[in-house]
Amino acid sequence: MQISQIYGSVPAVPGITVSKSEAAPEPETRRLRGSSQLNRWSRARALRSGRKLDRPTTRTLEPNRNPTVSLSPRETERETTNRLSLYPDSKAAVVEEEGVDDVGFTVAKSIYMVSDGTGWTVEHLVSAALGQFDYCFVDRGCPVNTHLFSGIDDAEKLLAIIKQAVKEGAMLVYTLADPSMAASAKQACNLWGVPSTDVLSPITEDIASHLGVSPSGLPRGASGRNVPLSDEYFHRIEAVEFTIKQDDGASPQNLANADIVLTGVSRTGKTPLSIYLAQKGYKVANVPIVMGIDMPRTLFEVNPEKVFGLTINPAVLQNIREARARTLGLISAERGNYSDMDHVREELEFAARLFAENPVWPVIDVTGKAIEETAAIVLRLYHDRKHKCTMPTISKRY
Repeated sequence: MQISQIYGSVPAVPGITVSKSEAAPEPETRRLRGSSQLNRWSRARALRSGRKLDRPTTRTLEPNRNPTVSLSPRETERETTNRLSLYPDSKAAVVEEEGVDDVGFTVAKSIYMVSDGTGWTVEHLVSAALGQFDYCFVDRGCPVNTHLFSGIDDAEKLLAIIKQAVKEGAMLVYTLADPSMAASAKQACNLWGVPSTDVLSPITEDIASHLGVSPSGLPRGASGRNVPLSDEYFHRIEAVEFTIKQDDGASPQNLANADIVLTGVSRTGKTPLSIYLAQKGYKVANVPIVMGIDMPRTLFEVNPEKVFGLTINPAVLQNIREARARTLGLISAERGNYSDMDHVREELEFAARLFAENPVWPVIDVTGKAIEETAAIVLRLYHDRKHKCTMPTISKRY
C-alpha cells in the first residue's frame, strides 16, 4: 500500500487531496526544563570570564509580573524552573541576562532513523555525521536524541513514524530500498514539513546509471531476495576461525598463514583489533611482547611487511591495566608490577627496542584511537604494500 492511498495528497502534489482526519498532527508543546547541573557549569564559565554573579537578574515574559526580579543564584534556579513549568509555550519564556546561560534550557532535538532492513547503514551514517558535532555535545549546547526504526516494510508503519516526527519536531533520515517507499517518505515529509534526508536512493541511482542495470529494490534479507552464500562469506568465516585460534600468541607455527600479524605489550588492543579485521575477511594473528619471554622464532621468519607493532602512552596503559586488575578482582599483592608505572615504562621501552630492530614493521600508536581508526591505518598500509605503492616513511609511529 502506498502512502498516497492512506492519506491522499495535496494540491501541491498533482491529483492528491488530504482529508482533515489525515492532516498532519499539530506539534506537541514540549516543556523546557532547566538543569541545575548545567546552570552550575554555566555560572562557573561566567566566573572564569569575569562576569559578576552576586545578584543575577532574570527577565521573563510572564504576564502581570514585574519584568525584572533580583534573586539569589539558588532562588533564580528554582524560580526559573517553576516559571518554565507554568509557561512552556515558548523557549523565550525566560530571557537570561546575567549568571544563567541559555544552554541550561536547550531542548534535545530528535533524529528518527528509518530502515526497511536492520538499520545498520543509516545508524552508522548518522553516528558518523554526529561525530562532527562533538564540540557542541560536550557542553550540552545542542543535545540530540536518536531513534532507530528498523524493518519498516509497509506504508502504514512509515506514515505513523512520520506523524510522530511531526509531533516531536524530529528530523527523518531513511534508507528504504523500495523506490516507491522512498518516494512516499519524501512526499509525506515535504507535505508535513518534516526535515528529511534519503541517504540510500541517490547513491543507488548513481551506481545503477554507472552499471547500466536497475537495482532490485529489495532490502537485504528480504524473503524475495534469494542471494546464495558467496565465496567471500565463507572466506570471512574462515578468517574469524583462524584469528580466534591464533589469539594471544597461540600456535606460532601458523604465523606464515596469517595475512596480518599484530604484536605489542599487554592491553594495547591486539585481540579486539584482530577480531575486527577478521570480520572483514583478514586472517590475523597477534603475538604479545612480554619481558623475560623469548618471542617466537616464526615471528621473524614471516614476511616482515605483514607485521604491525602496537604501542601506547604509558600513563594511559597504566590506567587500563589498573582497571583490568580491578575487574578481575585482584588485590594489590596479586597484581604484582603489572600496573606499576616503572614496569609499564620498562615494557614499552623493551617493545620499542624490538620495533627498532625490525624497521620494516610499522608502529601504530593506539593512544586515543578507536578500533576502527587503528584498523583503517593497518589496512591502508597493508594494501599499499600489497599493491607495491610507495610508502612515505618506514617504521614511523602512525
